[in-house]
Amino acid sequence: MPSISVIVPVYNAENLLRTCTDSILGQSFGDLELILVDDGSSDGSGALCDAIAKEDARVRVFHQQNGGVSSARNTGMAAAQGDYIAFCDADDSLELNALECLYTALTQAGADTAGCGHYYVWPDGRVQAEAGAPPPGVYGPEEMRAGIVDPLLGKRLDFGGGVFNGFVVRFLFCRAVIRDNGIAFEGAYLEDELFLMEYFLHAQKLAMVDEPLYRYLQNPASVTKNYLPGYMDVFSRFMARKRALSGKYGLGANLPAWEDNSVWAGLLIAIGNEYAPGNPRSLKEKTAFIKEMCRRPDVAHAIAHLRPKGLAGNKQMVADLVLGGHFTVLSLLYYVKNRRK
Repeated sequence: MPSISVIVPVYNAENLLRTCTDSILGQSFGDLELILVDDGSSDGSGALCDAIAKEDARVRVFHQQNGGVSSARNTGMAAAQGDYIAFCDADDSLELNALECLYTALTQAGADTAGCGHYYVWPDGRVQAEAGAPPPGVYGPEEMRAGIVDPLLGKRLDFGGGVFNGFVVRFLFCRAVIRDNGIAFEGAYLEDELFLMEYFLHAQKLAMVDEPLYRYLQNPASVTKNYLPGYMDVFSRFMARKRALSGKYGLGANLPAWEDNSVWAGLLIAIGNEYAPGNPRSLKEKTAFIKEMCRRPDVAHAIAHLRPKGLAGNKQMVADLVLGGHFTVLSLLYYVKNRRK
């Protein structure tokens, strides 16, 4: 059996998939299997997955009807045979020593999990490193709860120092921890955060390394860059799962305003989503939609009880306009911003 299973959900990634798989199959740590889950692609991705499998016996391919990234990752986890699991998105890639570094750190520390930083990579060749979080070191259960679970639960507003990025692709996970605790992905967006929260409530030791080992392409076609219909429905299900996890594991005692914090973060994403490419609504309709969204009981409670201050970038301006009820001005500013792109 392989030591590591690398799971790659594939959806209409024909033009980028080969770069991804070459970076995995070319790893300095070769004791791996690559699981490609073709999630109902309508381009040539499925055939390319099969071709890659014919070239390397370490590759297994699963074809399924389109169910989204969570469904594809769950399919991969159910099929995985490795002691450890890594995730990679089909438009991203790994540094060629990534798995070796993570596996070495994990075994030397006697840990069940390892993590790293990553590179943001733009199509024009620009590269920017982001350090891992938490910082390099070895962490036990209480430190993981304080340094990972709590920030993911209720410290979601960016007050200039950034927020904890819930990227599952930056970690090497223990398959036994996932299997024995029935941990799975759920949802079309923000699924990483919930998975990480539940996983790190069960993991025993985490080894973090210095190096950025994952290459995260800033792909304009990514789901996070374009309009997501029904985002607030997705967010409502996400919050319901968060509340369930909080109740099950007794989270949030030291974060009494965690729900309002999370809702505000979701609202700011929802507002940006409303003005993202692909939304067919008119400017007037977008204004009315945001106004109605702010009347939702959970959103109205967050607006009434938490007044964000010191948010990074343009988020503070957006929050202030929402707090003042200036929705028409908000729409006009987004209109001008998007015209400049």
